[in-house]
Amino acid sequence: MIEDLKGKVVLVTGGSTGIGAEVAKEFAANGAKVMVHYNASEADAKAVVDAITAKGGVAQMVKGDVIDRSQPKKIVDATVKAFGRIDVLINNAGGMLGRKPLAELTDEQYDKVMDLNAWSVMAFTREVAPIMRKQGGGNIINTTSIAARNGGGGGAVLYAASKGFVSTWTRGMSKELWADKIRVNAVAPGVITTPFHERYSNAQQMEAMRATVPMGYLAEAHECVGAFLFLASDKLSGYMIGQVMEVNGGQLMP
Repeated sequence: MIEDLKGKVVLVTGGSTGIGAEVAKEFAANGAKVMVHYNASEADAKAVVDAITAKGGVAQMVKGDVIDRSQPKKIVDATVKAFGRIDVLINNAGGMLGRKPLAELTDEQYDKVMDLNAWSVMAFTREVAPIMRKQGGGNIINTTSIAARNGGGGGAVLYAASKGFVSTWTRGMSKELWADKIRVNAVAPGVITTPFHERYSNAQQMEAMRATVPMGYLAEAHECVGAFLFLASDKLSGYMIGQVMEVNGGQLMP
């Protein structure tokens, strides 16, 4: 148990599946109250909430498309209404939306990918920062990617570029928001076996990626969770801002 997470209110965007779902469950296991955001995966979000409450934890769920300009405020407002405050924001919602080479990229694809991965992080940060400021501080943790450093795999350069925004945003916001005692950091997963890769990577691609990992295997979502818990704990990481923690089995050692 990480004692200073007990009683904290945590909003996890994209919390119904993959890394977000495991993050939500582990924060609850450490005594936090968790709002699980989802968009299309209602059954999965309910399963996460049920798993938390079955163990005596506290969690609710909220629906919203983070690309919709009206939704980040509604999701944040719902969290404050449910729990009275927000102590930790996990900006985890995101996706590749398909692998496409340059010749197939359209303006519409650009808008969707950038809105999902970049604009949503900006929008949730903008909504949550005043709340944390009034509370006397908080923690914002963004999910970026190894792709932000290596440019991504085949057909994933737009996704990689959007995650590059997230990493840069993390560093810039950490300097701007620390005056309000808001710490901003990020976690950059490598190749994690989640529904993300089930949608966008075939078995041959997964094996090729696995071969580049010094630890010799592709991690499961729960193996990323410790980094989020660490960055959310002022006791454990209170002197860290603007950091991007790489969780990739040694695939990239910056």
